[in-house]
Amino acid sequence: MKKSKRKIQKDFNSNTDFFDDIIYNFDSKGENFGNQDRNSLKLFQLGDKTINVKSFRIPNIVNQIVYRFFRKSKAQRSYEYANKLIDLKVNTPQPIGFYEFETPLLFNKSFYISEQLDCDLTYRELTKDLNYPNHEKILRAFTRFTYQLHEKGILFLDHSPGNTLIKINNGDYKFYLVDLNRMEFRSLDFQTRIKNFARLTVHKSMVDVMSDEYAKCSGEDYARIVEIMWSETKSFQEKFHRRERLKKKYKFWKKN
Repeated sequence: MKKSKRKIQKDFNSNTDFFDDIIYNFDSKGENFGNQDRNSLKLFQLGDKTINVKSFRIPNIVNQIVYRFFRKSKAQRSYEYANKLIDLKVNTPQPIGFYEFETPLLFNKSFYISEQLDCDLTYRELTKDLNYPNHEKILRAFTRFTYQLHEKGILFLDHSPGNTLIKINNGDYKFYLVDLNRMEFRSLDFQTRIKNFARLTVHKSMVDVMSDEYAKCSGEDYARIVEIMWSETKSFQEKFHRRERLKKKYKFWKKN
């Protein structure tokens, strides 16, 4: 592989040798972090900072061509979107840079580098434990956070349970977005805003609370919001489980 692009924030320019080393030796260095099923996440130590590196897997052959010639890589988009979020005063772990590797004709791998953020919980905990301390208070604060994203013209397409980190400080909740490569920045209509909640929970009680809080924020009718939010939630779940069933059938056919 030949390094085709390296972008490092100017505050870390003196550490480029360190970043070159951990990227080129990614497979043999670092500490695995989180789920490794789709993409690989590792932690590295740089002085008193913990560095988070996300290695995006090599895409299929069609996307290797697309990313080589027509579209920005997931790593580049993650880096650029993180900086845009910070400009818009939305929290995300501090972006540091990205690397891309390619051949003359095909895209290969990419890596996104950010500072590791230690959080108290993620939104996922709220979906797994409906009795989590201050559950409704956190959920309402999260809904206000999402409303502010929408007001700023931010559509987080991967708005799902594992992609919002939460820090608690004396009853104050701060929310940080991660997994940023799928975002849009534009004016959002009402339907798009409410549909953005569809991937967040299977629990009707949580949808009721988020709908109520979004109605308070937006001045829109609660009954209208909850009807759309619950309908979109059920629709997403049906599609998700349909895909999972097809995957299982495919694996069964492949095995036999």
